[in-house]
Amino acid sequence: MSGISRASAGCIAPIRDDDVRDLNQEFSDNQHRKYAYSFDYHMHDYMLRTFEPFLPKGRALELGCYEGAFTEKLTTLYDDLTVVEGASKLIAKAQSRIGKRANFILDQFERFKPRGCFEAIFLLHTLEHIDEPVPLLQRIGSWLSPDGRLFLAVPNAYAASRQIAVAMGLIASPTAVTQGEHLHGHRRTYCLETFKGDITAAGLNIVESGGILFKPLANFQFDTLLEKQIILKDFLDGCYLLGKHYPELCASIYAICEADH
Repeated sequence: MSGISRASAGCIAPIRDDDVRDLNQEFSDNQHRKYAYSFDYHMHDYMLRTFEPFLPKGRALELGCYEGAFTEKLTTLYDDLTVVEGASKLIAKAQSRIGKRANFILDQFERFKPRGCFEAIFLLHTLEHIDEPVPLLQRIGSWLSPDGRLFLAVPNAYAASRQIAVAMGLIASPTAVTQGEHLHGHRRTYCLETFKGDITAAGLNIVESGGILFKPLANFQFDTLLEKQIILKDFLDGCYLLGKHYPELCASIYAICEADH
């Protein structure tokens, strides 16, 4: 989730091992960027459209829920939905929105021990926040049923909008972590190659991968143009279809995975 302006110029040094994380603070807006834009909620629909042909029936697990907007969509697809979130404030917000339609658990993914396996697991715009992504993906793979699938999506380092920001001098390189992203808990910025590399290193099989929605503008620019009705949903629909041909330029990159049981 990114909104890049001149206020967010400049990148940070690699994250130190002794950084202390406050998960109840990381989702707060900062001077460099908002944590969530209206554009992000439009992206939820396009993620589900991308995943829909591959969705299995059965038990589902969502890892990381923010305020529950995507969770609410999952409740229309899965009667048995478990949600694990590490920030107590977000659990409270999501639970007030969803009620008893999902089982919420306050825990860190690295410590969570599920009861039984899941047919569908969703980890969306979250892997970039994880300190050690490969060991976590290995753990998640062990939670999948024999026919289960893991649905992953992360922000794309080489989205067209981000490459424009690099050309403008706002970001040092496409894969850099900006100050605003760092404050929001980002540990890395994935491209399709490094994304797939972590997945395969974890021993997972990629069934399908690609990009979601060609992204020529930053999130805050999309928000402004949509609010003023300079662009409408049909423009986003066009960007979604174009993204199927240019995954390397999309807002998000995704992978649908199965465990090698």
